[in-house]
Amino acid sequence: MKKFTVLTAIAAPLMRQNVDTDIIVRIERLIGHGRDDLGRFCFEAWRYGTDGRENPDFILNMAPYRESKILLAGANFGCGSSREGAVWALMGIGMRCVIAPSFGDIFYNNCFQNAMLPVVLPMPVIESIADQVALDPARNLVSVDLVRCTVQDPNGERHGFSIDPMRQQALLEGCDEIALSLSRSSEIAAFQIRDRQQRPWAYLAR
Repeated sequence: MKKFTVLTAIAAPLMRQNVDTDIIVRIERLIGHGRDDLGRFCFEAWRYGTDGRENPDFILNMAPYRESKILLAGANFGCGSSREGAVWALMGIGMRCVIAPSFGDIFYNNCFQNAMLPVVLPMPVIESIADQVALDPARNLVSVDLVRCTVQDPNGERHGFSIDPMRQQALLEGCDEIALSLSRSSEIAAFQIRDRQQRPWAYLAR
């Protein structure tokens, strides 16, 4: 996976609650399309009109938000079905971090398997950041520091967030769960030796 350490970027405010995974990417788009092709379908119902043309009023169709790598969102972002394609679609449009007051549980877990950082901050803080960004989106950048677990708003104030230490390590090192397990292969081998001696009946005879 791609490492995540510090990200300083344009942040797009999509301050809607209960944005579900079907809005992020429709289920039928997952059939016949690879994960790297899903970006064009991200927020499809909002980004495009019935004629297929871009909706000029949708935030991610506006300059400079087209270049956003951070999404500011409302509560319960990523609720609904368990499709991992929702994370792939967001990454397909360049997103690396979503900041919201809360997330759908499965979406939240899927983020960590795909080098996407979900950050939980209180709604008033996110609204304040969105207001600051709106004054000059191209210059009022937001900085997310995974090493220090802080989000720095355009005014320079830092807001702390919590993350499971193992997941933090995985993102910092660019590792998925399998890679993290393999990094402890010597400990696993030592355990197997001890366990084989204590419970030989649990192992197939060689």
